[in-house]
Amino acid sequence: MMTSAVADENSLKDMPLPPAPFLSSVMQIEPQWIDYNGHLNMAYYNVMMDRAIDQMWLHLGIGPAYMKERHGSTFTAEAHVRYLREIHLGDPVQISVYLLGHDEKRLHTFEELRHATEGWLSATSENMTLHMDMKARKVAPFPPDIRERIEAVVASHAAVPRPEGIGRTVAMPKK
Repeated sequence: MMTSAVADENSLKDMPLPPAPFLSSVMQIEPQWIDYNGHLNMAYYNVMMDRAIDQMWLHLGIGPAYMKERHGSTFTAEAHVRYLREIHLGDPVQISVYLLGHDEKRLHTFEELRHATEGWLSATSENMTLHMDMKARKVAPFPPDIRERIEAVVASHAAVPRPEGIGRTVAMPKK
């Protein structure tokens, strides 16, 4: 995995595209994340999914070096998390990230948090992310080289089956 990526046009052209879907490194639950119910507290599902997104962003050329060199970053605008099965201390987890869509200023992602050795699904998160000009602290279009890379990844991810749960809303069940 890349640990630093200066997001210039030359380095992006040489960087391989991430797999479809992108798979994070295997992560471990930290003891302080376990709540009084004896399972992972809901906030830390988001921490792990955010770490997985950060890993994928490196492959898109929009990680920390992009912020430092080009003054661009991303902010999450909206998230919908589903908690499907408890995760406990000692459970290794891995997150699949699907880049579902984009426009000039936004990315639509879907993440699946799974038990890394047993494969069962614990949680999902669907997100809308905004590209930011950090000097102006305003939403801004992606630069052409980054947008080109995003388009290639979206096309690659469109070729794999869509996971269940995309587009779900929060509502009371209909009677």
